Amino acid sequence: MTNILSVAAHRPYELPPGRWTMAQRWNDLLFAHWPIPIDEMARLLPAGIEVDTFDGYAWIGVVPFWMDQVRTRAVGEQCITVPGTGTFCELNLRTYVRSRTSGLRGVYFFSLDAASALAVIGARTLFHLPYFFANMSKRIESDGTVEYSSRRLFTGREVRFKARYRGLGEVAAPSRTGTLEHFLTERYCLFTQYARQVRVGHIHHLPWPLEAAEAEIGINELPAAHGITLPSRPPVLHFARELHVYIWSLREDK
Repeated sequence: MTNILSVAAHRPYELPPGRWTMAQRWNDLLFAHWPIPIDEMARLLPAGIEVDTFDGYAWIGVVPFWMDQVRTRAVGEQCITVPGTGTFCELNLRTYVRSRTSGLRGVYFFSLDAASALAVIGARTLFHLPYFFANMSKRIESDGTVEYSSRRLFTGREVRFKARYRGLGEVAAPSRTGTLEHFLTERYCLFTQYARQVRVGHIHHLPWPLEAAEAEIGINELPAAHGITLPSRPPVLHFARELHVYIWSLREDK
């Protein structure tokens, strides 16, 4: 197996200093993206980060997947798996931003729904991310089609998502800088706000093994729940079967 941490030439900047704190594998992941007017997106972002654009638009992504092989670094090189967080579904609503301080380009999450209560509590506590507990399910059919559903729990507003999707089988070469798929996927940090300060969390992985995709999205209430109106056009779709990811603790964005 490739030593992922030894492969870094594809990154836009060097690996972050210090030890990673968590490792995960993301599976059967759909990227569904829509263009959004820049001004509409900018009003939703915290101070310290600004909209990153492609082709004159901000972009919003809805990303369903499931994860496993979730491990947390304990002491030295030892890792542990916290019961209840080893395998679960996750559904993200995200956009793409730049730091006004460091200039780094990364991801900003409006919401992250997860089927693990412990993962939700841990991520809210340690990473200060807007995680929500949800009733979620996935079923993978013989042709690889993923039937996926999510319903957010314990909030004042019901937020549902339901889709059927699949990859079309041929992994493309790594995306090239300057293309839309590279802009939407090759991101190596996330931003969040805590105590009125922007914090950055670095991640590392190999280039995304993207496939063309098809999807039928029956219900998608995530954007509206966070003040975003989708355009009346089909989404841009990509699919990835699996990706191993390393995550570092949050630090000050500077």
